[in-house]
Amino acid sequence: MIQFPDPNQADDDGLLAQGGELTPEFLLSAYCQGVFPWFCEGEPILWWSPNPRMVLLPKDFKLKKSLRQVINKGIFELRIDTAFGEVITACSKTKRSHEDETWITSGIIDGYVQLHKLGYAHSFETWLEGKLVGGLYGLSLGNCFFGESMFFTKTDASKFAFYHLVQFALKNNFAFIDAQQPTDHLASLGAQPIPRKDFLEMLEKALQMDTLQGKWTRLR
Repeated sequence: MIQFPDPNQADDDGLLAQGGELTPEFLLSAYCQGVFPWFCEGEPILWWSPNPRMVLLPKDFKLKKSLRQVINKGIFELRIDTAFGEVITACSKTKRSHEDETWITSGIIDGYVQLHKLGYAHSFETWLEGKLVGGLYGLSLGNCFFGESMFFTKTDASKFAFYHLVQFALKNNFAFIDAQQPTDHLASLGAQPIPRKDFLEMLEKALQMDTLQGKWTRLR
């Protein structure tokens, strides 16, 4: 494992280190230590460990009435790990109000596609009439899931994918879903900011469990 600096040495914004690579070894080492990459094209690779950390306990997920209605109507179809490259590419093209440019660079895409092929990175996909209209991707180690990004081209499509991620997490006894940075949207779904110290303790326990490595399906 590649050793990162102690996350508690990160600055007030959570920046811990720069440099390194986006290889599977670097990325897996980072996540095991509570660190993740976040930077823009043309910048050096920056590694972060924010304090507080936004975390969702699957049992605390808040299912809104409107989303429940969408699920019950059977409008969308869920698929898992069938279009990982398309999902991360779509996420990279999504314009966000608080970002001038995407942090999902070509290097990030290549690195996470490699992790997907190794069975660590996964996509939850929302399909409508045979077309990909929303989804999310992230990384799983031990019994936790690190959510990275989501996108939608149809209303509620990303929320639909997130709902099914939570159901998968509940079914497979995942301890938590890491949402990294606090946002109002995540808070509305039941996520809570917790001190980095608590997050690192939760992560240490989660990593003692077996990783559900390989291609995921709804049948697990």
